[in-house]
Amino acid sequence: MAAAGAAAVKPVWPGDKRAIVNSPANITDPLVLFMPSGKRGRFPVGTPVLDAARQLGVYVESVCGGRATCGRCQVEVQEGNFAKHKIVSSNDHISPKGAKEERYERVRGLPERRRLSCSAQILGDLVVDVPQDTVINAQTIRKDADTRVIARDSAIHMCYVEIEEPDMHKPLGDLDRLKIALMKDWGLKSLDFDVHLLPQVQGILRKGNWTATAAIHKDAESETARVISLWPGLKNEAYGLACDIGSTTIAMHLVSLLSGRVATSSGTSNPQIRFGEDLMSRVSYVMMNPDGREGMTVAVREAISGLVDKVCAEGNVQRNDILDSVFVGNPIMHHLFLGIDPTELGGAPFALAVSGAVHIKASDIGLKLNQGARLYMLPCIAGHVGADAAAVTLSEGPH
Repeated sequence: MAAAGAAAVKPVWPGDKRAIVNSPANITDPLVLFMPSGKRGRFPVGTPVLDAARQLGVYVESVCGGRATCGRCQVEVQEGNFAKHKIVSSNDHISPKGAKEERYERVRGLPERRRLSCSAQILGDLVVDVPQDTVINAQTIRKDADTRVIARDSAIHMCYVEIEEPDMHKPLGDLDRLKIALMKDWGLKSLDFDVHLLPQVQGILRKGNWTATAAIHKDAESETARVISLWPGLKNEAYGLACDIGSTTIAMHLVSLLSGRVATSSGTSNPQIRFGEDLMSRVSYVMMNPDGREGMTVAVREAISGLVDKVCAEGNVQRNDILDSVFVGNPIMHHLFLGIDPTELGGAPFALAVSGAVHIKASDIGLKLNQGARLYMLPCIAGHVGADAAAVTLSEGPH
């Protein structure tokens, strides 16, 4: 039975492009925006979200004919004031879970914030995210790395050492003897340790029978080398990430720091698109919503974390093996990723909060890699010429 006010809708097979007959839209009907496609329309109260999607040509997968059994039609309702679209979206604008949806959640589970679009009905204005895994014939976003010959000069070095065992006649601490071994065997003149390693050193050295591999971070700008991670025995692989945060898509490469081999590459849509299709609309969203900056920062960081999971799974690599990361993006993506308000970039003189390169620990922004992993963001050049442009210039080497 169709809900009151909504025309009866015949089942449509996934991918069927036949129009679905619906009563003419009324200007007072709820406005529904589907992201990231940007398709929108008005629908009578009680219209299932899945039917609205199909009428607009947003082909959400459903193989059970809307019976709430397959779980393939999941969507997410976004909450907030989307001023550009003149929509205030809220979970109150969608029907509560019915018996079928509750049964599905109880038996098979539903991720937080997800709803079955075949069961959820429109009660008011909505912004609805359609996740990549529920879109029929979803676009595969993958940007493979070009193969080229380069001189590899990583800031991360893996250094294997054998350490003298404790001796009652030489009362040196384990950390000091490790430091001596590293400086002697690898010619390091000055060496510091990340503080998180201090409680781990004794256990690691004994587990490795007084052998260990230290990950040393030393870039061209540093006078002092720093031990950022430590393993018992021999560890002969380490990885880094290279990530381009675009306004539409995010591309990531997982790279061996020892061989330079690209283990795998992947990409995803930038979820910030639900806050605005272009850069200036995202700045406007920040200006008009007190929590706008935080919302977009969380969205892009979650997308990047999801990409890390994906490349690790494809490359058969553990997050703990990722020791370095390099990020680029235009100035607005740069600021939002780092949690910086981009408002000043919305008008002349387009002042950057920071134009130089940013060197931090990945954990400083909540990116879960190796505990000592570093994150480097290339410098922005000026105004709207960002770290992405700097990366292109560096890569092509016109100088």
